[in-house]
Amino acid sequence: MPEVVPSTSPNKEKQHNVVLATVLSILFAGLGQLYNRRFLKGIVFIVVEAAFLITLANFVVNGVWGAITLGETPREDHSIILLIEGIIAFIVIGFALTAYIFNIIDARRNAKDLQLGKKIPTVRQQVIDAYNSSFPYMLITPGLIMLVFVVVLPLAFMLALAFADYSLYNAPPRKLLNWVGFENFTKLFTEDIWRESFVNVFSWTIIWTFVATTLQIALGLFLAILVNDKRIKFKRTIRTVLILPWAVPAFVTILIFAAMFNDTFGAINNDILSQFGVAIPWLTDATWTRVALILIQTWLGFPFLFALFTGVLQSIPSDMYEAADVDGGSRLQKFRFITFPHIMFATAPLLIMQYAQNFNNFNIIYLFNEGGPAVRGQNAGGSDILISWVYKQTFEYNQYSMAAAITIIMGLIVSIFAFFQFRRTAAYKEEGEM
Repeated sequence: MPEVVPSTSPNKEKQHNVVLATVLSILFAGLGQLYNRRFLKGIVFIVVEAAFLITLANFVVNGVWGAITLGETPREDHSIILLIEGIIAFIVIGFALTAYIFNIIDARRNAKDLQLGKKIPTVRQQVIDAYNSSFPYMLITPGLIMLVFVVVLPLAFMLALAFADYSLYNAPPRKLLNWVGFENFTKLFTEDIWRESFVNVFSWTIIWTFVATTLQIALGLFLAILVNDKRIKFKRTIRTVLILPWAVPAFVTILIFAAMFNDTFGAINNDILSQFGVAIPWLTDATWTRVALILIQTWLGFPFLFALFTGVLQSIPSDMYEAADVDGGSRLQKFRFITFPHIMFATAPLLIMQYAQNFNNFNIIYLFNEGGPAVRGQNAGGSDILISWVYKQTFEYNQYSMAAAITIIMGLIVSIFAFFQFRRTAAYKEEGEM
């Protein structure tokens, strides 16, 4: 904080009008600062607002018009371009409003300081004060601006599409888009083909997420505890072998398994199950496709969790187990009261992310059977989860607005699940208290 030095003319400063400074800064940015005799800052604000009005006012007005109307003349107005320009216009308005409000607050605060008789800092002092108080914000501001255009803009575009009627049969520039409100969301629950597809895909997504993730966690934990046992020899070799599946790229493993599970020439049917006179339709029956997917994901996911749990087990003090032995604790009791709480405390956030990752695990679903097999009366395959269904609606059926609506639902589910689970996680609470 700069040192407060009483002004040499206190009576004059007491007459300084705070309301007038505020009103002037509202009328045009920088005028309030000029009234406060902060001439350099006032000139900067005036130049910024004038430049904004001269260069961007027309773009902002047209952008807002385009976002509201989505065009008025087919083949001349392109609704998608107008929508993107409209979103950019609103972002620019947001930045301009932020600067404008800062100008008003600054003028009012400085006017109050003058009224109290505080000395006006020199330009050099203002620069030093700004450097000392705002240096971190100066560094992160370019990154935040880039983040707005790289992350917020696509998200806003997707959100907007969910409330429009963009599809294969209503695509610009041949036709104009229209705002349809929540019609795309209501379709998911009212129209038969969308309702049946959504219920089927959503229920399978939930089952897939919990079963596949829980199995890979359980297998990783079981193997980690087993290998960590003192009676096990050649631990390094065993750990290396168990982590090997992690070293192979996932998409390679999935494609190999897709060939092995093939109904006609796959090794599982031809070389293993044929010995028992059994042939399972892994790729043509939805139930068996789902079983195969869960088995493959368990194989793909357990090495990482095995390595994670192994590291945590090494950090548990051995004297805790020795104390439990003295008290006569059984193996189950030591696992329940020592091992499991330690593992959950250290790994719960990562385990939650495993569930969230599998909820949107597009690769295995699409690479194994492209979400198939097809299901009669639905526009989703038997093994499609929400993310692969969105992909099909976007790139195969061109139902862009419906895909955006489904994506919003997915985002809400994952966000709510992750938020509440993180809030209930002991490690998260500990982090927040630090």
